[in-house]
Amino acid sequence: MIKVYPDYYKDFRCIANKCRHNCCIGWEIDIDKETDEFYKSYTGNLKDRFINDICRYEDTPHFILKENERCPFLNEKNLCDIIIETGVAHLCTICREHPRFHNELPERIESGLGMCCEEAARLILTKKEAVTFVKEGKDEAYDEIIELRDAVISALQERSKSLEERLKNLINNYGTPLPHTDIVKWADTFLSLERLDENWTDILNLIKNSDNSIAEFSKYIKDRKYEYEQFALYLIYRYMANAPDIFEAQLRVSFAILSTMLIFYAGAAIYEKNKKFTLEDQIELCRMFSCEIEYSDENIYVLYDELS
Repeated sequence: MIKVYPDYYKDFRCIANKCRHNCCIGWEIDIDKETDEFYKSYTGNLKDRFINDICRYEDTPHFILKENERCPFLNEKNLCDIIIETGVAHLCTICREHPRFHNELPERIESGLGMCCEEAARLILTKKEAVTFVKEGKDEAYDEIIELRDAVISALQERSKSLEERLKNLINNYGTPLPHTDIVKWADTFLSLERLDENWTDILNLIKNSDNSIAEFSKYIKDRKYEYEQFALYLIYRYMANAPDIFEAQLRVSFAILSTMLIFYAGAAIYEKNKKFTLEDQIELCRMFSCEIEYSDENIYVLYDELS
């Protein structure tokens, strides 16, 4: 068994109440059986709250959200009372692991950080150097899709070529052809998906109503093109390896390129409107994309269907 993770993986630290988009607000979190048994047997200060604020009438217990969809254990300082009283070890698996993801493959576990977390997005997008991957254990088995992904990553990180050249080469050599490259039509496709945040809707409409002239923005952002490399790499690393076959793996290359293209045009539209596009704008764009697309299987598979 081999464990794989990007070189920035262990640098992640939750910023807790400094986070603008608290993951303890707006999400109904399931509680794993082992953790729930601990909560049911707990005799400390949180005993009554563990009884009253957890729903156990359904197949999987979960926290009962309070006003403004806040977790019942999120206090007025936006800190977790469970951590304060019992420590991180007694969080349920979802809370303890977030925003980490783990792809379990034959003889291989690949881990990473999800961009739905603004601090994870910041860690990924501010890395100027090419990402490397740490491997723990011995890697013996040949895997055709892993070999393909390694080639894709190598081509994406070939910085002697422009980012635009690299993305074009990925589509031509490793991906499936995009049905079209009309960004307004793609914005319409994304608008047809289930959406959670009206700010995301506003971004997609901004793309539609922009003149989509990217030459000036491309010049403006030229010293930050690595942000798009890191975004594309994140998607390729996260989604390619667990594809069921080679065609699907190639399709996921195209998904990464399409998504990067959308984020680039969104940045250009924001720049056109505000005459600036900051790192914070980029982090928020990628965070919204992740929340809206990655955490909806239905949305991802609609896009896969459109691309195929």
